[in-house]
Amino acid sequence: MLDDQARLLIDQITSSGYPGFAAMTVLEARETLVELRALAGPPEPILTAEADVLVPGGTVPLRVYTPAGDAPLPVVVYFHGGGFVCGGLDTIDGPLRALANRSGCAVVSVGYRLAPEHRFPTAHEDAYAATEWVAANAARLSVDPNRIAVAGDSCGGNLAAAVSLMARDRGGPHIMFQALIYPMLDPACDSASQREFGEGFLVTRADLRWFWRHYLRVPEDALSPLAAPLLVQGLEGLPAALVVTAEYDPLRDEGEAYADRLATAGVSVVATRYAGLIHACFQMGGVIDRSRSVIDDVARALHAGLRVDGAPARTTSGSGGDPEVNSQRGRDTRRHRR
Repeated sequence: MLDDQARLLIDQITSSGYPGFAAMTVLEARETLVELRALAGPPEPILTAEADVLVPGGTVPLRVYTPAGDAPLPVVVYFHGGGFVCGGLDTIDGPLRALANRSGCAVVSVGYRLAPEHRFPTAHEDAYAATEWVAANAARLSVDPNRIAVAGDSCGGNLAAAVSLMARDRGGPHIMFQALIYPMLDPACDSASQREFGEGFLVTRADLRWFWRHYLRVPEDALSPLAAPLLVQGLEGLPAALVVTAEYDPLRDEGEAYADRLATAGVSVVATRYAGLIHACFQMGGVIDRSRSVIDDVARALHAGLRVDGAPARTTSGSGGDPEVNSQRGRDTRRHRR
């Protein structure tokens, strides 16, 4: 059953005349996402939120959130949602403050370049370059280069999955954990949940297709392993993962299918579906009470996956995860329902 507060939010936004992203210009879509950041509620104070820094080359701004704790801290490189077209450091600011405080990890928010001005694979290469930069500048950031996670919501979940693949295939940097929050993993937009929940739950199937059309250069890009991690045949050797889905989200099935494929490849996976919730619930803690548990649970998974309270992780080759974690990997996905 749809959460009562989620239903109220949908009714309020729909009655306001909201046309959906697919009916907007790019500028209107970007302005709408800025307005929707209020749904996250007031931002929490945090020990430091460093003024934006730039990856060398000056094209990718980063914002670094550092909670209280003893350095070097584990670090989460985070990629915001917005369909590769919208969003930025400010639209995800509130949730990332909470995520850093609750996880005990530093969080580096990545302002990758947006489509249609910068089409595929620009966002993917920006995300990978930012992750490389964090690893190379760990001392400057007071973080542990051997305890790096990647995370993201929606298209940011796509980027986190893709960076995990890129790091494995390019020989680094070492990534210990990946948190994929209702990830956008298949440009085909043709799953059962896309059809069942593609209308009436704020983010529609038409919206998702609109985002993909603005990002991909040519139809063949939809078959790229970066754009469509769900189509990748070899998922062995990837970091342990948390995959978060929402019951009434068109993206639900592709996230859960990816979790199953990771498990089949021997990757340790926890897949958590949040009953009654909708797309973007990670950013709705100010209006949907149960959404706050999504941030709490992602924070706990990062805390455990990066062993925040334990000794620094041993260095391993590539990005296949910590050897102690790898030794526990099995073919069964642990599934949670919230």
